Amino acid sequence: MIESSFGPWARVLVNLINKFGDKIAGLLCYAFMLLVSLILSCMFYYIALGEIIIVDVLAVLFFAALTSPVLISMTILAMRQLEASKTYLESATQQEKLLNQTLKDNINRLNNEVDERKMALHAKHRAIEELRKEIAERKKTQQELAQQSMLLRSIVDSSPDLFYYRDQHGIFAGCNKMFELVMGKNSTELIGRSVEDIYPRSYLPEVLRTDTEVATTQQPITLDVEYPVDGEHRWFEMRKLPFINDKGEYIGLLAFGRDITSRKEAEQALETAYKDKGKFIATLSHELRTPLNGIVGLTRMMLDSELSQQQKSWCNTIFSSAETLGNIFNDIIDLDKIDREQLDIATDSINVSDFINDVVNFTGLIADQKGLEFVINRTGILDVYALLDPTRLRQVLWNLINNAVKFTHRGSVTLEFKRENRESGQWLSFSVIDTGMGIPSDQQARIFDMYYKAPDSTGANAIGSGIGLAVTKALVSAMHGQVHVSSIEGQGSRFDVEIPLSLCSAPKEQSYAGRSLYILLVEDVPLNAEIATNLLEQRGHEVIWAETGEDALSLVATEDELDLILLDMQLPDINGDVVAREVRADSHYDNLPIVALTANVRSAEKELQGISIQGALAKPINTTRLDKMLAELFGIDSQKGQSNSEQPINVLDHVQYELLDVETIIDFVSSMGVTPFKRSSDLFETLSPKYCTELRVALKQDDIAEYSSVAHKLKGAAGSVGLQEVQLHAKVMELDAGKVESDVLESWIVELEEKIELGLRSLKSAIDKLAISEQAQ
Repeated sequence: MIESSFGPWARVLVNLINKFGDKIAGLLCYAFMLLVSLILSCMFYYIALGEIIIVDVLAVLFFAALTSPVLISMTILAMRQLEASKTYLESATQQEKLLNQTLKDNINRLNNEVDERKMALHAKHRAIEELRKEIAERKKTQQELAQQSMLLRSIVDSSPDLFYYRDQHGIFAGCNKMFELVMGKNSTELIGRSVEDIYPRSYLPEVLRTDTEVATTQQPITLDVEYPVDGEHRWFEMRKLPFINDKGEYIGLLAFGRDITSRKEAEQALETAYKDKGKFIATLSHELRTPLNGIVGLTRMMLDSELSQQQKSWCNTIFSSAETLGNIFNDIIDLDKIDREQLDIATDSINVSDFINDVVNFTGLIADQKGLEFVINRTGILDVYALLDPTRLRQVLWNLINNAVKFTHRGSVTLEFKRENRESGQWLSFSVIDTGMGIPSDQQARIFDMYYKAPDSTGANAIGSGIGLAVTKALVSAMHGQVHVSSIEGQGSRFDVEIPLSLCSAPKEQSYAGRSLYILLVEDVPLNAEIATNLLEQRGHEVIWAETGEDALSLVATEDELDLILLDMQLPDINGDVVAREVRADSHYDNLPIVALTANVRSAEKELQGISIQGALAKPINTTRLDKMLAELFGIDSQKGQSNSEQPINVLDHVQYELLDVETIIDFVSSMGVTPFKRSSDLFETLSPKYCTELRVALKQDDIAEYSSVAHKLKGAAGSVGLQEVQLHAKVMELDAGKVESDVLESWIVELEEKIELGLRSLKSAIDKLAISEQAQ
């Protein structure tokens, strides 16, 4: 209560002191104290005495005047002290508040930390528990992985196939027991070693080549590898695969190998059997054709003499039978080629109508001999030129017509030829229709099977194809065509053949228009034969091609109008000198010119010493020498039959095309043009892998003679298209095959493949440049 009543006066006093200072505030308080004393004393006396006594009032004022300064000073001092105490108290209070707040904050923080620590402790316990579980699971997983790894390792080690892994640097990083067995070393001797440390030097080029191929293409490859194991050569089918990480980066090579020695031995035995069969067929054909040619020749002589009608009929029968037997030989030879997958279709530009006329003449002859009516029907425009193989097509028609006549005893044989326009292009369709005994419906599905004969069918008229229809179907398929049969038993049969017809322009001088010479070309390399044929046909000559010596002798015996024989000296069955001697042994061919085709003219002249020949041409054939030879032998103008187009400008730089025989290329292109030469180069590109395969097969069979023979063929083929480096390398392979070890022979094949690839690349560039030059002209 007192505090509340004095509080405002104390605050007023404090404010005065603070506002006016101690002195002025003291004077104001002093005056106020005197005034209050005056008023209070007057009031006291007036109330107490009823009157105001001035003396007493002055005494009070005097007393107040004396005591007030002391009291005021003490009051001001007390006020100052109180103010200081208040300030101190307020500061202390504020500090206490701050301290309390800090203490509260610290307590809260400590509480939070305690809570967090409790939570962290709980989390730690949980993490420890989970870690324990994870450790337990990892241990379990590791144990399972270890067991699986052991199982996988056991499986890999027990596998009969070898396995190994190499890193991107070619260092062995893992393998199985079979690989250790094959290499004759344990894993400690293999792992960490490079390819060069493990494989013999003879195997390194092929190993490094295939490794590079896998690393570059990142594609698996499969190859057959021969490798010595315990002193015995074994064959393995190796599968090499790229090992790729999750980023798609090549980090190594995986390889698997399977022992295929038994399979290889079987293949080699089969190949040997095929070769033996081929040699047997060739020998048998030669031995049988000799007396057969005598029969044909004597029969022709008899038919030219005066004979009775019956005798002429007998001679015609003999002649027809001999021709039939000759075509059977052709079927047998083609059957062997089919078995060896060497059946080739050699197309040429022929007049379809003229070809049909030849077939019609032949069919009419054999149908007349049996007293059958012969009918010919033509549909569509057939007087066109197309790329066909006349020999193979004639053989197809011969087989079908011969069967029709054979199984028809009365009635007719009809030939239908039709040219059709389809969505897929031009097609030539021909049908052979007879009124013979027909084929039962249940036998028609098998009529084209090899050696098939219908059940309960015997004798000369047994229903069956033997080999004729089987060979026919193979020939038609090789020409990308189809053959179908439809028949009604007792009423006759119909064989329909469809082949695609590729129209082309007529040759500059057609064989059916009368070429200057009729030439037999004996050449075992198809590419060389194609180029020589193109050169000769372009000069207006008709060419027939024989691939073997036996075929050449047969054609010499059957073709009476031959004007010239171009004879290759190295043939697959008998050498050219043997062919020349047999031809000269018959006085009938004394005036038939023979010109040798050889890579070595001097060597050929020695081989042919004592045999009458009219010259030798070096291979590849030079057009100038060819024209000179024809001019010397037959007085033919060297320019006859050549293209009228300008000679191509020599746009080929000898330095840029150092891998090529530029003169040979320019010579051939000048004579034939760029397009035929490009076809020849494409044919070489197609045939070269086959030659390389034959070289490897010969090497595996240790057949050095065959190795040298294939190298000889390849040498001639390469020289014909101007692949000079390939030709020189093949010549080394041919001549030195018997002087070096097998590993050198294998490395030669690898080097040959590289030279072929580089040579073909350069040749294509040269052809493109020549084509541009030809167009510019």
